[in-house]
Amino acid sequence: MSNILYEQDFNLWIEETIQKLKNREFESLDVEHLIEELIDLGKSEKNAFKSNLTILLAHLLKLTVQHDVPDMMKGSWYDSVVEHRQRILNNLVDTPSLKSFFPEAFKKAYPDARKIAIKEAQLAKFGVRIPEDKEYPKSCPFSIEQILDEDFFGL
Repeated sequence: MSNILYEQDFNLWIEETIQKLKNREFESLDVEHLIEELIDLGKSEKNAFKSNLTILLAHLLKLTVQHDVPDMMKGSWYDSVVEHRQRILNNLVDTPSLKSFFPEAFKKAYPDARKIAIKEAQLAKFGVRIPEDKEYPKSCPFSIEQILDEDFFGL
């Protein structure tokens, strides 16, 4: 029955699973799907962390490389850095085990961040200088300490 419920009404399956856990009805749990969902939950949290780190790094890069753009453009990058850094800091407080994942996420996020920064720069308008790809460092120019420093903006 649980397998069918899992397929047909996921939210009801969750509610019933929670109730079974509260009632300590372990023998009637849909263990395979419960394990699958817990694994996916862990992956999802790591993916969200890496995504926030990627955006943060992309905008730090843009502030560093495209330091000569109008202040109006920089304003949205500053806002993004503040927002995504705060999300990362909150993640690290709420889920301390993500600290051990940080180096791996950092290593994976930077190439994506560099690609995003380059692509977004190529879409520049209003006579803004489009930097060459080589102006974006191949390896991350920021330390983890700088990335987490609420007063650091890559300048």
